[in-house]
Amino acid sequence: MHCKILDCTLRDGGYYTNWDFDSKTVDAYIGAMNELPVDYLEVGYRNLPTKEYMGKFGYSPVSVLKHLRETCTKKLVVMLNEKSTKPENLDKLLKPVVGLVDMIRIAIDPKNFNRAVVLAKAVKAMGFEVGFNCMYMSKWPSECSDFLKNLSVLNDFCDLFCMVDSFGGVTPEDVTCIYKEVRKNTSVPVGFHGHNNLQLGLINTITAWNLGVDYVDATIMGMGRGAGNLNMELLLTYLNAHNDMKVDFNVLGDVISAFTPLMEKCRWGTNLPYMLAGANKIPQKEVMEWVTNRVYSFNSIVRALENRKNNTKDNAKYDVIDEKGFYKNVLVIGGGNSVIEHLDAIKEFVKKQDNITLVFATARHAAAFADVNAAKYYCLVGNEGRRLTATVGTKNFHDVCVLPPYPRTMGTEVPKYAEQHTIELESVDFTSEYKDSVTTIALQAALHLASENIYAVGYDGYPGNILSEKEMALTHENKFIFNAYEASKGEPLKSLTPSLYKELIVESVYQFI
Repeated sequence: MHCKILDCTLRDGGYYTNWDFDSKTVDAYIGAMNELPVDYLEVGYRNLPTKEYMGKFGYSPVSVLKHLRETCTKKLVVMLNEKSTKPENLDKLLKPVVGLVDMIRIAIDPKNFNRAVVLAKAVKAMGFEVGFNCMYMSKWPSECSDFLKNLSVLNDFCDLFCMVDSFGGVTPEDVTCIYKEVRKNTSVPVGFHGHNNLQLGLINTITAWNLGVDYVDATIMGMGRGAGNLNMELLLTYLNAHNDMKVDFNVLGDVISAFTPLMEKCRWGTNLPYMLAGANKIPQKEVMEWVTNRVYSFNSIVRALENRKNNTKDNAKYDVIDEKGFYKNVLVIGGGNSVIEHLDAIKEFVKKQDNITLVFATARHAAAFADVNAAKYYCLVGNEGRRLTATVGTKNFHDVCVLPPYPRTMGTEVPKYAEQHTIELESVDFTSEYKDSVTTIALQAALHLASENIYAVGYDGYPGNILSEKEMALTHENKFIFNAYEASKGEPLKSLTPSLYKELIVESVYQFI
């Protein structure tokens, strides 16, 4: 019996693009899929409005689906999230796409299986093929096996029961055992959707194929949430060699070329945190947020994963910061190049103050201040512990490290030589967002330590109209933090070096020396 192949690049890959794909990429994708031995294309979600931004394939509007229907020769699929969809929502979500979409797949937490059956029956009554995408496959045997005994209720209306390896952690042995249990309890066609955390996507899918599953999923270049999925080009290459499947490799090469710029930009694929998440049954969503956050080191992510695995909030608690209002002046030092450009003036400014401390939001320029006779505080968030070691060194460390408040989501990473010189903030109360930003921690520490003035240097901003994604994200983050600081303190933060941030007041360091 022919096993159908379902490509879900636009739907699963959308987690890396907020479901925005440019029209040229989509047209190249559809053109290639028309000529490749793929049966179904899952092109996106149908969602109710949300507060978070999602692009066109997060909502799959009628106009988009009409275009795809006109240009695509394969069956089209859209997905619903069961947790956010009720039967009464279906008129709004699905009536407009009747005749445009062939199958509706429903993402289902097995603990909501009975509720999902009600939703799926309503979808089937509207004339669609219905697929159950049942998540958390690696947890079924140990934590939620009861629903497997009820799979026979799907026999009368369901067109696909898809086993979803949400954590990317199942093995071929797991696939074999779980498939046999599923097949024993239902006559519905069975599918397999794997993630690639442990690089087992191909072997798991081939195992499922050889066992007799009816559907397998893959994506172009493995593009998908977190560590990504089985590469469609790898699956087709294998099947061409071992199952005599006819594949036009020129067409396959063309669609890979169309997605290569996205791969270079988004850099999906497995890495150590995703491997640990897959091995320990931890959701892709959280790890993906950590991995793509610019501040988190691999060690802090691994520590957070260990805490999650062991159901532990954190692994270290330190004394809370004291010395309230101990210093008349505080100078917060950021990572901008202006710190080095105006270093002599900044040092002279510090020397002229009778009671001042330095708070390093980042240790990037810390070595340049080694000869400055003033108390120094270093904010340890993300990679800053390693940066501190590289710039300040381990010998005769007598300064102070400042951590975010306990418990810390990402765990605690403090260099061994600094453990006896580390404190933590009691709370972050001047802002409601970006509480793990180095700038947030630095400003909160400054607000605690200063009795009069807080200055900043090294918050240059990014010149030009075209910024990278990370530069835009950091700019937005800092603007929010600076506005929150002003709202809390009643006046803007004063920068002594040039800055493009309009939220800061720039007062030249040279006027003070």
